[in-house]
Amino acid sequence: MSLMKLISHSRKFKITLSVCLFLFSIGSNGQNYIDKPVETTNSDEIIIIEVDKTEVDLLIENDSISSGFVIKFDKFFNNVKKGLQKIFKSKNNKTTSLSNKQNIEFDSAGYPKKLKSEDVPLNIYSAAKDFEKYNYVNAQKSYVKFAEDGDESIEVVKSLADTYYYNSQYDKAAVWYNKLLTNYSDQISAEYYFKAALSLKSLGDYKGADYIMGEYIKRTDKLIIRNEFNSNQKYLDTIEKNSNLYSISKTSINSSKSDFGPSYYGSSQVVFASANKGSGSEEYTWTGEPFLDLHIADIDVNGDLINSTPFKGQINTKFHESSTTFTKDLKTMYFTRNNYFNGEEKWDDKNTIKLKLYRATIKDDNSWGEIKELPFNSDQYSVAHPSLSLDEKRIYFSSDMPGTFGKSDIWYVDIIDEENYGRPVNLGPNINTEERESFPYISSENVLYFSSNGLMGLGGLDIFMTALNSKGFPTVTTNLGEPVNSRYDDFGLIINPGIKRGYLSSNRDGFDGSSSDEIYTFFENICKVSLSGVVTDFRTGDVIPGSKVQLIGDDLEVIAEQIVREDARYNFEKDIIDCSTFYRITAENGKAYKPASKGLTTPSISKKIIVNLELDWATECAPNDLGCILELMPLYFDFDKSFIRPDAALELEKVLAAMNEYPEMIISFESHTDSRGNDIYNEKLSERRAKSTRGWLLDRGISPDRLTAKGFGESQLLNQCANDVKCSEEEHQQNRRSFFRIIYMNNKFNIDASRTGATLKKVNNN
Repeated sequence: MSLMKLISHSRKFKITLSVCLFLFSIGSNGQNYIDKPVETTNSDEIIIIEVDKTEVDLLIENDSISSGFVIKFDKFFNNVKKGLQKIFKSKNNKTTSLSNKQNIEFDSAGYPKKLKSEDVPLNIYSAAKDFEKYNYVNAQKSYVKFAEDGDESIEVVKSLADTYYYNSQYDKAAVWYNKLLTNYSDQISAEYYFKAALSLKSLGDYKGADYIMGEYIKRTDKLIIRNEFNSNQKYLDTIEKNSNLYSISKTSINSSKSDFGPSYYGSSQVVFASANKGSGSEEYTWTGEPFLDLHIADIDVNGDLINSTPFKGQINTKFHESSTTFTKDLKTMYFTRNNYFNGEEKWDDKNTIKLKLYRATIKDDNSWGEIKELPFNSDQYSVAHPSLSLDEKRIYFSSDMPGTFGKSDIWYVDIIDEENYGRPVNLGPNINTEERESFPYISSENVLYFSSNGLMGLGGLDIFMTALNSKGFPTVTTNLGEPVNSRYDDFGLIINPGIKRGYLSSNRDGFDGSSSDEIYTFFENICKVSLSGVVTDFRTGDVIPGSKVQLIGDDLEVIAEQIVREDARYNFEKDIIDCSTFYRITAENGKAYKPASKGLTTPSISKKIIVNLELDWATECAPNDLGCILELMPLYFDFDKSFIRPDAALELEKVLAAMNEYPEMIISFESHTDSRGNDIYNEKLSERRAKSTRGWLLDRGISPDRLTAKGFGESQLLNQCANDVKCSEEEHQQNRRSFFRIIYMNNKFNIDASRTGATLKKVNNN
């Protein structure tokens, strides 16, 4: 229902009328010349119209205006002469004589009453008249006919696009705005670029819409929208992250007309506005639907709305009523109504009908009455769409009153008592733009929901939310994403956070296309996300048991922590993870590995997420290579011997110190020989050397269960000195070696060489 979404109902007239007996033609030098009197033999009404350039442009495009119209132009335009030749062509191409000046009657809008309107053919003037009177349904029919006949002048294209736009038929408007921008880009104001961009979104062409929006930004001086556009270039990515939080479906009370603007009436009923035939006027010419009345419906066990009936009491009239809010005790209501006086629509000095807020109370017979207009209303601006604060001491509403940034803003006023109210306060540019913000709703969690087409969205009006601070002002604003929002108008959201269910209005799929609103019910999806993964060595791919994995929130607080077991797998369950939330997963395993970290934003739908973490070495030493970490020299043995040499004893002292410093550490000793001698002998020799090394440590107090030893013989040579290869003694000695490998370290490779008492380089602590 465009009236209530667009905040006010207007009629503007530029044409003034007078009576004249002469046809004035316009000469090439721009002066007016009196032509001969027009003669007529019939009694057709004579309508003399003084028009400006806008009306002339309309008239010259017309091929057939009734011979009863005589035009007096007060300005010169180059193309008028040609237009006049068309305008004053008699229906029968006959010259007639003019009778005496006749008295002309005018309607209440200032237009002449034509006695023979059926004789007046379709023309630009009548279409423009309908458009100026906001009779968009009829104007649209006329402009469509002109377009079908091949007339794609700027006035036809622009006006036809606007009739679609103002009735929220954005897909059709996009087609005609495209023609307008393509053919008349240098003749239109910046506003048409904005409307074209918004309309193009209805077709899902966001790339094209953003391009046109960029052109609008170049042409406009609207700083809030300019900043909003420039600072939200990736708005679609942000909206996608907030999407799919809810499931949505139509309610059962939708009629063949517009239904929108639900509000809670207690916990079991909803009051809403409907254009379904009631006490309202037969037809509202803006949309072609009846005027709005309030209805009430029951909420069934599944959240659907059923049993719709007209709202009782003295609230509904033959004009518009919509957008209500009720006190918790259901004894007071605030609602929106057309401005009217003595049963008739009341126009302001700009021929506009404004909207006002009213207060009603429950009477003894449980019907609504004692209706009073709120004192901050005005005949010169609109006040609409009320919502009470949690303490019911403040009314939030939308208005285009002085101080508004754009076409309508969100405001509030404090309730002092039943008769007195504070000064209206604008909520500021955190949520208000130079376009349209409306339909505020305050939830029981003190969250403000509202609709805007000035903030970056999916198209048309989008629904946003913002938590209110202690003073009742907005904080961070968030687009609710799909499916709450669509490419069309989405507005009038209410929600019960306790049961995570609510209602909203949308024209995304109305009975009569996008020009018809419907009420939807929505409920929050139970979103559960789990995070799991495996911690592995970046270089070898081996799992790393004992690693510590942490789940860290956006505020850097540790939410959960796990020590992985033998399979090195971690798993954070669904009950500690929120959807659409940023987290960081970290893993570490002592000083031998560099910590690893990965950040992610969880999806808005239930999902199992796998995040594997790889730890790289802190130094060039493998984390389980104790000899490398302690910078041990290889344990060399004399040829064909297995006793511990003095130089080997110095290295074993370092191992002993480390094992005493880290009593949980378990190591394995590996002994190797060179290739001289046969293979069997060398394997036995390496076993003796391994046992000799193990025995040296056992003799110095190391527990036997902390040491294992194995001989590999000549099976793992370090150089080319295999059997029958000539090598020097030094080369053979490289193969006679021993290594210490960490088998277990309380599931952590956490050796700090500096703590062993030896003079060694420290392991990298980063």
